[in-house]
Formats: sequence, structure tokens, C-alpha cells
Amino acid sequence: MLTALVLLPAAAAVLLLCLPRSTPRTAFRVVWVTVSAAVLALTLAVWAGCRGAGGIQYEIHARWIPSAGIGYHIGVDGLSLPLLALTAVLFLACSVHALRGTHRVREFAALFLFLETTCLGLFAALDLILFFVFFDLSIVAMYFIIAGWGHKGAARAALYFFLYTFLGSLALLLGFIGLYLAAEPHTFDMVALTAQNPLAGRSAYGGLVLLALGIGLAVKTPTVPFHTWLPPAHTEAPAEGSAILAGVLLKMGTYGFLRIALPMLPDAWRAYALVFVVVGVVSVLYGALVALAQTEFKRMIAYTSVNHMGYIVLAIGAAAAVGGSTGDARRLAVTGATYQMVSHGLLTGALFLLAGVLYERGRTYDMGAYSGVAATAPVFAALTGVAAFASLGLPGFSGFIAEFQILAGSLGPRPVATGLAVLGILLTAALLLRALQRIFLGPLRLPEAPGAARPFADIRAHEGVAIVPLLALAVVLGLAPRFVLDVIEPASRDVLELLAR
Repeated sequence: MLTALVLLPAAAAVLLLCLPRSTPRTAFRVVWVTVSAAVLALTLAVWAGCRGAGGIQYEIHARWIPSAGIGYHIGVDGLSLPLLALTAVLFLACSVHALRGTHRVREFAALFLFLETTCLGLFAALDLILFFVFFDLSIVAMYFIIAGWGHKGAARAALYFFLYTFLGSLALLLGFIGLYLAAEPHTFDMVALTAQNPLAGRSAYGGLVLLALGIGLAVKTPTVPFHTWLPPAHTEAPAEGSAILAGVLLKMGTYGFLRIALPMLPDAWRAYALVFVVVGVVSVLYGALVALAQTEFKRMIAYTSVNHMGYIVLAIGAAAAVGGSTGDARRLAVTGATYQMVSHGLLTGALFLLAGVLYERGRTYDMGAYSGVAATAPVFAALTGVAAFASLGLPGFSGFIAEFQILAGSLGPRPVATGLAVLGILLTAALLLRALQRIFLGPLRLPEAPGAARPFADIRAHEGVAIVPLLALAVVLGLAPRFVLDVIEPASRDVLELLAR
């Protein structure tokens, strides 16, 4: 079932490309939405079939390149299963949101389906080379989405995104080769490497491998100072591309830290945990401060992603510094980091789809060009307000659960760093409330840009069907988080046991 889940979107992409161009656009859209819905159904079936004892489930291990120690090894556990579900939900939302698209619909749908396979495959991968293949293919797919369907500066932004993230992937590959050479026998299998801990007692070697892995994953996350590719890529990408980039692709970096760096390099991670704590806090504060200075709505949301990813890096860095009798705090930090990935994916995905609605009506993201939009588009204003309040960590939403766990788990070992990180919540509240005030309150003012809609139309049916479920899930995860935490917590405990070796 897991292989079918991973490969179904890619198979559908091939099918779409085999259909003649004369096929009605509606057929392409129907295939896209139907396959995305089927992937979500399979993901829910996998979730329902998982047992609560933890460990790897639905495991498949087949020979691929045995002479190099490479296998087709996939499976799910409490770290990967929530991210598989997040991926399925967001890709379905984007397929619905794009229903009225008219520009090369077949190619657009095929690229998104292929990108969905790369994301699902990466979160299910239990072999480093398989992980790397999906990691790199996701970069290729997103490059073409930005370059082919982005705004006027898309070509330059797509090239910058590709070169920067591809350089990060090369650093990641060096780290994987370092782990392979250290293992005896040589292997790229994640489960075997985790069990071996091949770099135990080799501090210099372990530090170099962690440096390579850290750079590669930090670029993808992204953290300061490896974040500069993110704002132009988000600003120029189509709304659906931005939603997937922020909601899913950024999680590949933070997931890599939890899946690879912590359990396979426990000595090095404990030795350099303070570096990650500092990087996390700097990302939290820098992302919020720079977002506060933005005049474009979409660019502002992009910088809040740097801020929110910083909390995850802070948590996993602080968890390594907790000692002795504080096992509950350690689990809280790692669990909160994983929960934050899911929460951020839902909320930022919704915000980017809402930014797409704003651009579709006004042909600009400049917040200064709008005023009083709530008077003519009250549903759009209400949904944006809910997404903004949820993103700033208001109780009752998933963001509060995630940030509370992160801050509670990090406060004991790193009180100063955690105290500074709390300021990021205040700055996030300020920037989001200011954006709501500028766009939706005051006298009505709409852009004069060519193609801008007059009057400003409210949310259309397909947009609401795409966005409302994301916000509804954020409420469900904020009020009843137990069904997700029951999946995450056993995996968090396993990671911390490996880290304590």
C-alpha cells in the first residue's frame, strides 16, 4: 500500500502527459483532483492501519543497487506519518484551488502530481540515497513550476532557487557519503546506520559529517543565513506553488534533522547543539523583524516561514542539551517540533492560497494598494483573519499547541534563548495584525493595476473548498490534538533514546 501511495501521483502524471493536447482542460483537472483525493484516502488508510506501539510500520525493503549498499527501503513511523498526511491534504487543496486555471493545465497538473510523489517518497524513505533522489527531484519539479507559471520575475527567482538549493543538496550528499564510509559494512540504509552509530567516539569525523548535513538541511529549511532564496521564490511562484513550497518542501529540512542528524550522529549533535539553538533563535527574531518591514503581503508571509522554522531548530537543539531527569521536557521539545511542522504547513499553506486570491483580484501583493477590502469581500477578510490569528499562536489553534510544547520543552535547558524566542511571537502578532489593518480596514481602496478586478470579488466556491478545510484542521488540531500526539510521541521517545546513546 505504501508503494502505491508514493507512486500513484507520478503514474497519473505520466498518464496526463500521454493524453493529447486536444483533450478538454476539464479532464486534466478531474484527473488531478481525483488522484489527489485518492492519495489522501490511501494516507488515511495507512494511518488507520498503524499500530500504536511505535517503530517502523508498512516497511518494504527490496534490493536496488546492492553492490553500493543501496536499497528500496520505505516505511512510516510517528515522525513521517503526520507529514505524509499533511502532504496529501495540501496537494488536494492546491488541486482544488487551481480548478479555474487556464494556462497549460495539463503540464501544471502533471508537475504537481510528480512533485507530490517526490514529497511522499522522501517522507517514507529509509535509505539515504532514496531520500536524496526524492530530495533532488523535488527541486527540479518546483523549479519548473516557478519558472513556467510564476510572475514577471519568475525566471530569475526559479534559477536562484534551483542553484541555491541544489548546492545544499550536494552538501547533503557529502554527508551521506561520510556516513556510508564510516559504516561497517558500508551501507546507506537508515535503519542500519541508526543501529550502528558508526561515528561514535570519532568527534572530528562526526563534526565534519554534521557540518555537511547541517548545511544541506539548513538550506532547505531554511534558516538564517541560508534563507535568501526563499522570499524571491515565494513572491514569484504561483499561489499553489508557494503553498507547497512553504507547507511541504521546507519540512524536508527539519524532518531530515529529526530522521538523520539526531539519531545517526548523537555525539556530534550533543557537542554542537548550542550552535543549532543560536541559529534557531536568530531565525525566529530575524524572520519576524524582516517580515515586519515588508510592504508586500506574500513576501511578508515568506519571512514568517523563516520565523516559524526557527522554533523547530531551537527545539531540536535544546532537546540535546537537556540532561538527567528531564526526559518529559525532552520529549515535549521534539514532539512540539514535529507538531509545528504540521501546524505551519496547514496555516502557511492557507495564507499563501489567500495571498493568491488577493493577487488574482488586484494583480499586486502591495499592501499599500488596498484598503477597506472587508466591506466588499467579508468572507475573504474573515478567512484571512482566522489564518493570521492562528499563525500568531492564538489558543484554540494548532499553532498554540506546537509553540507551547516547543517553548516549554526548551525553557529549562536554554532559558535565555527561549526567552528571546518568545519575543518572536509578539513580533509575529504585530506584523500580522498590521497587515490585516492595512488591507481590510479603513475606506475602500483598490489597486489601479491593469487586470485588477472591480469590485473586489469575494471568495469563490473552489477557493473556499480549498482553504476552509485547512483552517478547520488547524482548529481541530488546536482543540483535540491527542490523536496526532499519540502518533508523534512514541517516535519522539525513540529519537531521544537514540540521541542519549
